Amino acid sequence: MKSNNILLLIMLGLIANVYGQTNMQLKSPNGEIRFVFQLKATAPAYSVQYKNQSLIKDASLDLAFAETGAFGSNLKLLKPVFRSAVERYELVVGKTKLVNEPFNEGIFPLEERTKPGRKINLIVRAFNDGLAFRYEFPKQANWASYSLTEENSSFKFASDPKLLALFLPSFTSSHEGEYSTMRLSEMKEDTLMDMPALFEFPGKTYLAITEAALVDYAGMYLIKKNGVLTSRLSPLPGQAVNVKLGEGDVKVKATLPHKTPWRVMMISDRIGALVESNLLTNLNEPNKIKDPSWIKPGKTTFPWWNGSIIPDTTFAPGNNFENNQYYIDFCARNGIEYHSIVESNGHEWYTNDGGGYQPGPNVDITKPVDGIDMKQICDYAKNKGVKVRVWVHWKALYPKLDTAFALFEQWGLAGMMVDFMDRDDQEMTNIKEEILIKAAKHKLHIQFHGVEKPTGLSRTYPNEITREGTLNYEVNKWEKRITPDHDLNIVFTRMLAGPSDYHMGGFRTVPDSLWKVQYTRPLMLGTRCHMLGMFVVLESYLGMVCDYPAAYEGQAGFEFVKAVPTIWDETKVVSAELQQYITIARKKNEEWYVGTITNHDARQTTINFNFLKEGTWVADIYTDAPDAVVHPNNLVKETREVKPTDTLTLKLAAGGGAAIRLKRTGKE
Repeated sequence: MKSNNILLLIMLGLIANVYGQTNMQLKSPNGEIRFVFQLKATAPAYSVQYKNQSLIKDASLDLAFAETGAFGSNLKLLKPVFRSAVERYELVVGKTKLVNEPFNEGIFPLEERTKPGRKINLIVRAFNDGLAFRYEFPKQANWASYSLTEENSSFKFASDPKLLALFLPSFTSSHEGEYSTMRLSEMKEDTLMDMPALFEFPGKTYLAITEAALVDYAGMYLIKKNGVLTSRLSPLPGQAVNVKLGEGDVKVKATLPHKTPWRVMMISDRIGALVESNLLTNLNEPNKIKDPSWIKPGKTTFPWWNGSIIPDTTFAPGNNFENNQYYIDFCARNGIEYHSIVESNGHEWYTNDGGGYQPGPNVDITKPVDGIDMKQICDYAKNKGVKVRVWVHWKALYPKLDTAFALFEQWGLAGMMVDFMDRDDQEMTNIKEEILIKAAKHKLHIQFHGVEKPTGLSRTYPNEITREGTLNYEVNKWEKRITPDHDLNIVFTRMLAGPSDYHMGGFRTVPDSLWKVQYTRPLMLGTRCHMLGMFVVLESYLGMVCDYPAAYEGQAGFEFVKAVPTIWDETKVVSAELQQYITIARKKNEEWYVGTITNHDARQTTINFNFLKEGTWVADIYTDAPDAVVHPNNLVKETREVKPTDTLTLKLAAGGGAAIRLKRTGKE
């Protein structure tokens, strides 16, 4: 037993031979990532190396409290604790079904040398694709609660990497915008940076910063202070936020014991490894829903996007049974699992005297508007094998959370989109968790909109089936902002955090010169095959099929949309180049689906099928037609047999893509 402990310390790379010495390190299981901890007189500090390349050097860590001041200087390190373990679990919703990932952990207990003698543990975990740290506030005699004014977790880079990030005007935001590319040195001081943010170092080493397990805490952002990236937390509401990004305002109130979210650094010299990573779910608690069998990911209509288009009929369009029946019948014919009830002519399905979808003083989420009998609609859908979900404003829902959820279950609803949250302070963080917990009791799934990035909580609460926090195709209704280049930026940044609702499925692509605003029947940029590829490339466990029935049925490529799953057993990035293109292969049961998208450049790319098992596979291949530049909806479908030793060369149009469905033939 003693020899095993010695081997563990050697493996972890502990430098100190006595606990009074404060310079020590923690390595990833494969030895490629190294975290070095040092306790300095002014504050704890850390450095990070990847394959002996210095990424972060002497980055300081300290916290500021309203009642008891700063925690950082004049500390002592107590006896560290090290262990090795493996995260083994099954995801109900995710890009991987079975996760089995080793990690090494170090706990560094810090204590003030003078009164009040507060104790805080710094916990560090190193995986093969990144590392994370968090602060833990253990129960202690002289410290019962705290009001945190700032968590000064810094990321001091050893060089001047290129960054790809979203900058925001304030903490209250829907987290929707275009991404910026520049050197870190070119970034303005005191600019609020959203996460995930991606950094490219010399030699194409990549580091992405985000957070995991955001529970009972404030969401984290980054700013640059004196050239160093430093964390900034979203302030609690009701404060006059300081002009210098909330400095001095209270961010978190808590009683001990308590802990922060994980501060995550995803690291690799292969950009695809960051996309494949399960690091965020690794850092979250196990599934708390005892029987998740009712959670059924799938695809959904969202008629608001297309304008609730229906054909010439004998019934009036609007919030009524017949309009929803039309879309439910479409779902039943085509294997679309969900139909969404949202609004008609700018008015919600529920009683509301407010305007612009905002709740008025007499809003009532439990009372549908005249013409809507929700149970009648749900019963009809159930008989057709389709489930029904609704859109709600969170301010209309939250005051009647228990009543509404009980009624929704009685009606037969399966879930809902909860919209316009636009905050990630501690109060709103707790509201979202409360919604998930109470929704699960009534077997309701949740899709958050107008919200920050995910932090891996879909492992703990798998009824969170997707979320937005993304400038996406909904914008095509009123602005020309979503381009194939933007799609790639989302994949390499926002999608690193988890599922991204993207209002998919627009089947009216036009050349850039012909694009115009259409609030109904919106137009798309890129090609039809780019859109098909996005159904694989983009991670979302509730894939939207946003266009109207006649836009799909009989159209080239719709059979791929009908077939493609939304959760996966395995995910592999076949090839990728940052901001240029990506090819992702995802497996569900015994089938593989491949999606490729490119930016504004036409290109040729090669797919290697070595991710397949031995044998012969039938591949249905959808590629851009030769005239896709002029007629971007045109595509070529080809069916051929392939083997794991084969390769396929694809010609992608500008803004184009490709999609492939692979099935075993039974041949050897």
